Amino acid sequence: MGWLWAIIVGFVLGLLAKALIPGRQHSPLWLTTIFGILGAIVGNSVARAFGVESTRGIDWSRHIFQIVAAVIIVYVGDMLYMATLGKRKGRERA
Repeated sequence: MGWLWAIIVGFVLGLLAKALIPGRQHSPLWLTTIFGILGAIVGNSVARAFGVESTRGIDWSRHIFQIVAAVIIVYVGDMLYMATLGKRKGRERA
C-alpha cells in the first residue's frame, strides 16, 4: 500500500509542479510522476534536516518543501528530457 500512495502523491506533486512552472513542459506523464515521487522523497529529507519531520495536524511546511523540490526536479528533468529527445530526433533526421 505504501507504493500506491507514493505513486498517487508523486502524480499529484508532478502535476502541481508542471502547473507552477511557466511555459510548456514536454516530459510524458509517467516521467512527471517519477519526478513527483523524487520531489516527495527529497522534500521529506529536507524537511527532516530542518527539524520539521512531523508536526501536529497537517504538515504544511513538509508539503511546501515537497512542492519546491518537485518543481526543481520537474524543471531540470524536463530540460534533460528535451535535450536527450532533441539529440535523438536530430540523429533520426540525418
